[in-house]
Amino acid sequence: MVAERDLFWRSLVQRTEGPSRLTLMMIAVAFAASIAPLTNGQANVIRHLLLVCFIALVGWTARTVLHIWVTIYLRRFKLDSEDNLLARKHTTQSRILQRVAGWLIVTITIAVALMTFEGVRQYGVSLLASAGAAGLVLGLALQPLLKNLVAGIQLAVTQPIRLEDAVIVEGEWGNVEEVTSTYVVIRLWDWRRMVLPLSYFLEHPFQNWTRESASLIGTAMIHVDYTAPVDVMRRKLVEIAEGSRLWDGRVVNLQVTELRAETMEVRMLVSATNAGRTFDLRCEVREKMIAFLQAEHPGALPRGRAEVLGQSEMPAARRALAA
Repeated sequence: MVAERDLFWRSLVQRTEGPSRLTLMMIAVAFAASIAPLTNGQANVIRHLLLVCFIALVGWTARTVLHIWVTIYLRRFKLDSEDNLLARKHTTQSRILQRVAGWLIVTITIAVALMTFEGVRQYGVSLLASAGAAGLVLGLALQPLLKNLVAGIQLAVTQPIRLEDAVIVEGEWGNVEEVTSTYVVIRLWDWRRMVLPLSYFLEHPFQNWTRESASLIGTAMIHVDYTAPVDVMRRKLVEIAEGSRLWDGRVVNLQVTELRAETMEVRMLVSATNAGRTFDLRCEVREKMIAFLQAEHPGALPRGRAEVLGQSEMPAARRALAA
């Protein structure tokens, strides 16, 4: 904690070099204006200009302090670690709130600076007092922006998604790459990017595969003949999982889940530490099980059947076909 505090002050001194120069210039101008032979109008203009510069200086410093604080705070969390659930949670929350706070600082700074102008202040008061219809039109015009701003605050608090979450959105699988104050960028599995407004994740259903944990259970389905040795396949699945570097050692199981006219549907379950490894493990299990059946039990693979009737059964078969 002490080291972080020292780092904060050192970073603040380095990053406020520009505001510090502006402060020195303001002090020099104020001193020069106090001793210069200026009229009241000229002195008022200079004092007003210095006031606006001071307001801008405060806003600039506030944004710098916010950026330094968030950067130092996020140094505690590593997104590239194996179990990065906590890091993704804090990073997403901090980035969204930083952007919202940054917009608020800019808005307040501009508003305060404009209020120092007498004409603008009077116009703003009259507008608030008499322009209800104009305010309604403005509110409708800004509805998408305000909607996403509120959605950003809700996402930061409730966190249905976080950075690097594995999600299925609009039928596409990908990872949350960026969360801004107005939109979310999803990095799809084939490197395409899907951009969605923040409000989408509050108004539409989607799948989040890493909401509570990055670990997932993968399912691999195959269809085999009724003569397939299920117990042997179950032991082989355990062998495949134990020999794979992708398996996390938690879940491995094989079950017959459905019977069809000519085949059995066999479901193989295996678990891995994240979505990408789970997908690769599913493919590996499916490929190795098929190779095992081809080599050791070729009769277990799906096949068509045809019965050969004896001579005594032929007339009855013909009568059945004629009927």
